[in-house]
Amino acid sequence: MTRIEDYALIGDLESAALVGRDGAVDWMCVPRFDSAACFAALLGDRDNGRWMIAPANGEVRSVRRYRAGTLILETEFSTPAGVARVVDFMPPRSDGPPRLMRIVEGVAGRVPMRLDLTLRPDYGTIRPWIEHAADGIVAVAGPDAFRLSTPLPLDVRDGTVAARFDATEGSRHRFTLSWWSSHRTSPPVEDADSALGRTDEWWRDWSGRGTYAGPYRDAVITSLIALKAMTFAPTGALIAAPTTSLPEDLGGVRNWDYRYCWLRDSVLTLEALLTGGYVDEALRFRDFMQRVATGDPAKIQIMYGVEGERRLSEFELPELTGYESSAPVRVGNAASEQFQLDVYGEVIGVAYAAAMRLGGVDPGRWPRWQKLIEYVESVWREPDDGIWEARGPRRHYTYSKVMAWVVFDRGIRLAARFGLDAPIDRWRRIRGEIHREVCEHGYDAGRRTFTQYYGSEELDASNLNIPIVGFLPPRDERVTGTIDAIRDELGHDGFVARYSTDATDDGLPGGEGQFLACSFWLVSALAMNGRTDEACALFERLLALRNDVGLLAEEYDAARGRQVGNFPQAFSHLGLIQAAQAIAAAQNGAPAAAGAVSAPAP
Repeated sequence: MTRIEDYALIGDLESAALVGRDGAVDWMCVPRFDSAACFAALLGDRDNGRWMIAPANGEVRSVRRYRAGTLILETEFSTPAGVARVVDFMPPRSDGPPRLMRIVEGVAGRVPMRLDLTLRPDYGTIRPWIEHAADGIVAVAGPDAFRLSTPLPLDVRDGTVAARFDATEGSRHRFTLSWWSSHRTSPPVEDADSALGRTDEWWRDWSGRGTYAGPYRDAVITSLIALKAMTFAPTGALIAAPTTSLPEDLGGVRNWDYRYCWLRDSVLTLEALLTGGYVDEALRFRDFMQRVATGDPAKIQIMYGVEGERRLSEFELPELTGYESSAPVRVGNAASEQFQLDVYGEVIGVAYAAAMRLGGVDPGRWPRWQKLIEYVESVWREPDDGIWEARGPRRHYTYSKVMAWVVFDRGIRLAARFGLDAPIDRWRRIRGEIHREVCEHGYDAGRRTFTQYYGSEELDASNLNIPIVGFLPPRDERVTGTIDAIRDELGHDGFVARYSTDATDDGLPGGEGQFLACSFWLVSALAMNGRTDEACALFERLLALRNDVGLLAEEYDAARGRQVGNFPQAFSHLGLIQAAQAIAAAQNGAPAAAGAVSAPAP
């Protein structure tokens, strides 16, 4: 089984694939991020679908990289007989179908190569009907049709397509796998070399527009490219990850489908795009948010499909054994039906950030936001399910109340800044009431820390955001105490867990790794707290956890020294960008709360 961190991501801004260091594409969903996988070996075995191109035999060593500024993956395989390079990419779509292209270049000597293609649509469960075609093969299974185009002769046997060929110095072998709806006509096949040039130019043009010039620039640019790759181009939605059911605990049951857009990530997404100079992308994401989060505020969900779909019903796939026997494998996410108070703060936070960037509020949008704020006025005293989708009882989570405070704080600021009609005095009273309640019931004065929920002793790393959102000044003694308590009690080898799964009833057995986004929040909080050296030291340790092409999963298992959870994880890369920005602000002596969503406490 390939380690999670040994995969690299390629994609076309609507779908994605994971390629292992061994040359196997073990996961691909087409035509959308959340479509059924046609390669699902990641969550089972090779019979559940994969596409291998690698040296046929002998001792093999691989080294890989992305072409600078792009999502084009180059893997060099060195053998005693020579060196071969495999170039993997998915051209950004114009009006064409999703295509995965692989080019094998002979670099030195003579390397015998093998191609093994096992297509298994519907999450590795269906064996398609395969026929030879003039330029390769065509495979059909229900709604899905595929064409593998190549000049090489292909052998079809037992539902697998195979080829053997030599990569000699200067040789070039091209392979294109296309998908289309089986009831339609097969689309034309684009030349792989032409598509490679087009893809290279597209990505270099996009990354070249980036304006971030602060510390750790290479890591920030890599993260921005990863985030762009996880953006659904037709709508501007950003998925949490292109995978489902990669475990938070190897061998455990904490396996979730993350191929959706979380409102929890929305302000970080907007800030990251603005930090990188990608204003158009930020505004497209804002528009997606406004489409899905308007209407009846009581119906706002914590996550949506990439086109704004609301029904994300969860079911299991017993046919798949799970990554390293981590079952069940799930599709859909029942947490979409939870009540999480914090999402309202995210929605208003995005409205605030965009308005401050644009210098105004569209008059047609303000009534929508005002209606949402008024709804929160009626529900903020209720217990909720919390930011982490716990499947235990509802509680008065401290961070949820803090984000309710954000709703009124940003509403007040928007109304005052742009002269909007609003009951500002009433909102100020509510903001003050929430603030007093959180400081009284969510803070443990004896231990000098905010706790997970009212009256509890447990801690929660989400409270590291208290200074980031401006609820308290970054150097307030309560902030300092919370930083220290979370680092001491939730820290594992210096990295931070979301909360203690041993002490908190979250409705699930087992534990999980250290949550990387929370560890980056600790970096940001330390930098804002004036402890820049500590922030930089932790940040560089976190950077060292990235894989060889700069990608991060959701969590890190410090005991095993493994990345765990869905991969790559947008939340981790968003946290990285925010932390780099916080360090830059601290080093430059800028205001500690300098982010687009951040605001000084009242």
